[in-house]
Amino acid sequence: MELIFASNNSHKVREINNILGNSFVLKGLKETGITEDIPETSGTIEGNALQKARYVREKTGKNVFADDTGLEVEALNGQPGVHSARFAGEGKDSNANIDKLLGLLEGIDNRKARFKTVIALIINDKEYIFEGVANGSIIKERRGTEGFGYDPIFVPEGRQTTFAEMELNDKNTVSHRARAFAKLKDFLVNGGFIS
Repeated sequence: MELIFASNNSHKVREINNILGNSFVLKGLKETGITEDIPETSGTIEGNALQKARYVREKTGKNVFADDTGLEVEALNGQPGVHSARFAGEGKDSNANIDKLLGLLEGIDNRKARFKTVIALIINDKEYIFEGVANGSIIKERRGTEGFGYDPIFVPEGRQTTFAEMELNDKNTVSHRARAFAKLKDFLVNGGFIS
C-alpha cells in the first residue's frame, strides 16, 4: 500500500519509516512533485495537521497523512505551541527558536514542558486523528547533535538525556511522534489496510 507523508523534512520521513516498517511504500512530498509550502494557518496543532493532509489529498487524490507538532511549556502558558516552528520568526530557524525559548525561561524554575504530535490521516476518503504526547522538561543549555527542532533542550520524563543525545531507535521508544505513529500503525494494521 502506498501512503504519502505530507512532509519535506527528510529527518521526519526517516524517523517515520523506522517506526512504521516495511508494510507499505512511504513517500514524502518531494516524490509526489509537491514543492510549494503547504499552508499552516490554523490556530491549533490538530487544525494544521488536517489542513496539510487535505491539501495533499486534493492535489494527489492519494491516501495521505500529515503531522503537526508543538512544544508546550507550562511556565509560558503553553507557548510556543502551534507556533513552535516559527517561534522566533518566519525563518524557521531551530537555533533562533531555542535561543528565544531559553531567554524567556531565564530565571524561571518551572521547566515542565511537553511535546504534542497530532497526525491527520485521510484514507479511502475518511479522516482520522491520532495524538502522541511526551512529557518532560527544558534544560538550560543545548546537549546532543541528533534529531531536530527543540530536541537538544528537551529531556523526556524518566530519562537523563535530551532527545538530541538519543539514538533514533531509543528516541522512538519515548517520543511524542513515535507514540502518535504507533497509534497510526495500530489503526492501519487492525483496520486491515496493511498486514
